[in-house]
Amino acid sequence: MMNPHEYTFLFVIGLIFAFMDAFGIGANDVANSFATSVGSGSITLAQALIIACFCEFGGAFLLGANTTETIKGGIVDTKLYAQTPEVLMLTMVCALIGSSTWVLFASSRGWPVSTTHAIVGAICGAGLSAFGTDGIQWSGITKIVLSWVISPVAAGLVCSVFFLFTKHVVLKHDNSFRRGLIAIPAYFGVAITINIFYIIFKGAPKSDLKTKSIGIPVAIAVGTGAVVFAWCLFFLSPFLRRKIQDNEDLKWYHLFYIPFVGKRVKATVDQEEMAQAPFKGEKNIDSAIEVTEGQANPSLVALEEADKPTFAKRLLNMALSGLRHDINSTENATINEVHANATKFDNDTERLFSAVQVITACFTSFAHGSNDVANAIGPLATIYYIWQNANIDVSKAPVPVWILAFGGVAIDLGLMTYGYHVMRTLGNKVTYMSPTRGFSAEMGTSITILTCSKLALPVSSTHCITGATTAIGLLSGGGFKSLNWKLLLGVFAGWVATLPAAGLTSGLIFAFVSRSPQLL
Repeated sequence: MMNPHEYTFLFVIGLIFAFMDAFGIGANDVANSFATSVGSGSITLAQALIIACFCEFGGAFLLGANTTETIKGGIVDTKLYAQTPEVLMLTMVCALIGSSTWVLFASSRGWPVSTTHAIVGAICGAGLSAFGTDGIQWSGITKIVLSWVISPVAAGLVCSVFFLFTKHVVLKHDNSFRRGLIAIPAYFGVAITINIFYIIFKGAPKSDLKTKSIGIPVAIAVGTGAVVFAWCLFFLSPFLRRKIQDNEDLKWYHLFYIPFVGKRVKATVDQEEMAQAPFKGEKNIDSAIEVTEGQANPSLVALEEADKPTFAKRLLNMALSGLRHDINSTENATINEVHANATKFDNDTERLFSAVQVITACFTSFAHGSNDVANAIGPLATIYYIWQNANIDVSKAPVPVWILAFGGVAIDLGLMTYGYHVMRTLGNKVTYMSPTRGFSAEMGTSITILTCSKLALPVSSTHCITGATTAIGLLSGGGFKSLNWKLLLGVFAGWVATLPAAGLTSGLIFAFVSRSPQLL
């Protein structure tokens, strides 16, 4: 029988590959959360990645435990491992190796795959290798597979409601900007209400999912949403009107006391002075680069020396390289044709929705962290519990806080350093993405993910955002012509390949390790 703290090497290997898997989740799935925001031009890539780091960690830390329960003990039949808990440890280690290998490979190619598919397939592969078909809880698998089909449809339907309402009530009217100023506070209030509700309701036990147990969370969430609505109506809307429509020179901090800020006209620039500015100091520049025959100019040498990056600068450049990529390039005939088929609306009204899209992007990122962190830390939680207790009663143990934090940090690092690959694919290459479209897609995605997270369904955020984006494309005015079907088919192919690829990898590794000759 296994003793506590035995097979420490498996625990250490599990830590390493759990980190790699969470890193891959950040590089692949998290890109989905902010791809529409960056694609629509609401925020830059660097801003998206910085905001996402906080939201992903918050979602993982506050709401990540529910779906982790499903991943850590709801796929393989743990009873079969009762006499050999160390074999369950090995199963989860092999699953992490199979999942992380495929997700990192797909991320390097810019393929937006489902990390949920990857870990479920990997656990199934290792479980099948260990005990055959008896090693899998097929009822749990059926529930998960159904969620993969339901989640993109649900996300598409929810986002369609938001986009159609915005399109017909705001965008298609002559006074769309004025209507938008009223709609923005309402949408802010709705987004905050839903988010607060899930954060509070997360703490309710599953047995208490009754109407009477929802009353207090609903009251708090609605009250908070009403306060946010009022604040946006009296502060945010006037700020946006003056900033966008009146073109005033307002700073971000004016938002908090805008009723007391006088009219601020933008300073005009003397065109003649601007025209002459590039030529000022021309004589000094010429003299600085002048080189006498056979002798280097000391000034030029000093400039060259100053330009040489130090070790610290090179290290910083490597760490920030993921923030400095252009993901919105549309130098492609197919993409340009897709964009041309989409209906365009008033530019100022679209700019209004850039503000609300930032909050919905945070909302989506928070929801993603609550759901997909389980893909990496679920197996790790199982490995840690068995290593510490030498039994397979993993369902009785809460997920340790340090494991939730561990997964959140790894996700953030993967996003910051490698997320641009997948974000480049989903930014605006599937369909034309404007702030109103991006906002609607993110609302549909986040509501779907958070609902499924509370119900302990490990849905795929990739499926959700793709379903929402596809719905937006179909409603954009050009019908099927407003979607890049070639790219979508490639995404679908990646989905199909993910489960067998991860499952085959983990199954082969488990078979190789468990059936290798041993020293007696």
